[in-house]
Amino acid sequence: MPSPAVDDYLKAIYHHTEWQTAPITPSQLAANLGLAPSTVTEMVRKLAAQDLVSHRPYGPVTLTGTGRLRAASVIRRHRLIETWLVREFGYAWHEVHDEAEVLEHTISDRLLAGISARLGDPRFDPHGDAIPDAAGEVHREPFVLLADAPVGHLGRILRVSDRDPALLRALEEAGLDVGHSVTVTGRGAVAIDAAEPVALPDGAVSAVWITA
Repeated sequence: MPSPAVDDYLKAIYHHTEWQTAPITPSQLAANLGLAPSTVTEMVRKLAAQDLVSHRPYGPVTLTGTGRLRAASVIRRHRLIETWLVREFGYAWHEVHDEAEVLEHTISDRLLAGISARLGDPRFDPHGDAIPDAAGEVHREPFVLLADAPVGHLGRILRVSDRDPALLRALEEAGLDVGHSVTVTGRGAVAIDAAEPVALPDGAVSAVWITA
């Protein structure tokens, strides 16, 4: 049965391995959700009983095939709504996350299909996160975290984390947006679209992914 609480757990587990490969631990899951470890442990047991996650004591938590499909469905809703709010209502990219958190649990499948069709069935949301298709599949280019890119690396910005709205605003002011080309010129500095190098806001190198 639909449950916002279950969906939030599945989304958090899904998000954790979107842009890196290490599976999430229960303690990381608790930190991400802002919940007590004991609360998370109990919910993970329930999710495992529903065949939504796999977990052994003291081990990481991973999605089963069923869990991944459900997580991808909710994330599809969330990211289509974010894209809709930016394109149709003029929201800034740092304003859409909280709105989408509410709407993803309330709109019908029919309305979601209409939104997707109106937007031209987009593959990426305003932050560059891949929008799963109706079958739960996503398609991304090879990527590297900006913090791991060597000096001289030239790449196109694929994704900017939406976790910190203040950082999103700072990145926008610096001209760092999805689709722009950047050349790494030093630790915490890049040239955007072959222009003069600019210093990045604090935290940017751990929040921006570029083509590998």
